[in-house]
Amino acid sequence: MPFGDKSIDVVIITNPDTDHMGGVVDILQNYKVDMILESGTHSDTVTYRTLSQLIAQNKIQKKFARKGMRLVLDNKQNIYFDILFPDRDVSTWERNDGSVVGKLVYGTSSFMLMGDATKYTELLIAYNENPQTLHSQVLKLGHHGSHTSSSLLWLEKVKPEIAIVSAGLNNRYGHPHKDVIQRLSDLGIAVFGTYEKGEIMFKTNGVKLWQ
Repeated sequence: MPFGDKSIDVVIITNPDTDHMGGVVDILQNYKVDMILESGTHSDTVTYRTLSQLIAQNKIQKKFARKGMRLVLDNKQNIYFDILFPDRDVSTWERNDGSVVGKLVYGTSSFMLMGDATKYTELLIAYNENPQTLHSQVLKLGHHGSHTSSSLLWLEKVKPEIAIVSAGLNNRYGHPHKDVIQRLSDLGIAVFGTYEKGEIMFKTNGVKLWQ
């Protein structure tokens, strides 16, 4: 974003855990946000209550992310973000099971973003979605590379060339878990982790992809 741009069209909160939405508090205090999409699951943390208060005070439009929603980022360039999950009311669900899952598409380049989605969530999507929709060049692994996510079924459905793990160096959860890394290796999927490389950036012209 240009330095002087203080407006954001949409913020997507994949789930209400603090590691997924804590930074949004600072965003709402410093930027004009038009709309927030969230999963619909709940949290009783102080951070989540603060976030909810800011949304109300700033009169920000809030919607539940639902399968079938498409956010068009650039109509001329055919860049869009499709919500694949939740496909139902998840207000009573465990927060990770109800995580928002979406796919960013620009031409033939595509990125599957999993939030903290679990194997259960993956199963629901896999059996209710067109296989062509699932195939993505880049897969950001669910739940920081935890063994609760990234099932063999899911990896075979998405067929990514590259997997991204968002996890801290020497984190106390042991992310990414060894069995997940082994599955990726067995399938010949390249792995890049923030715990090794820090910020990971991709560039694409809609045809070629550079990392």
